[in-house]
Amino acid sequence: MNRSSSPVLSIITVCFNAGKFIESTIQSVLAQTYPHIEYIIVDGASSDNTMEVVEKYRSRLAAVISEKDKGLYDAMNKGMQLATGDYLLFLNADDVLADEQVVSKIFAACTN
Repeated sequence: MNRSSSPVLSIITVCFNAGKFIESTIQSVLAQTYPHIEYIIVDGASSDNTMEVVEKYRSRLAAVISEKDKGLYDAMNKGMQLATGDYLLFLNADDVLADEQVVSKIFAACTN
């Protein structure tokens, strides 16, 4: 872990044809008040509008991959290979973080 500054959390969302759900997932991550988040999206070459939604946020994402994979765990491994954070969190494409303070609260609890 990087001891000289706050830890970085890499959040990885793997998805396939998640166009109906992924925007709320992305928004919940980008709304976090914790400043040291690296957000990575790994898409399995979706045939719906998933990537159109992702593209709206690309400038705020650390990395985006959209290519065929060998399944969920292959996609997760691709995300982990890109991650540079001290910690990893996998957030499914139809899940959201409960509120904007979740990550801040977790790291605050870990340092006390």
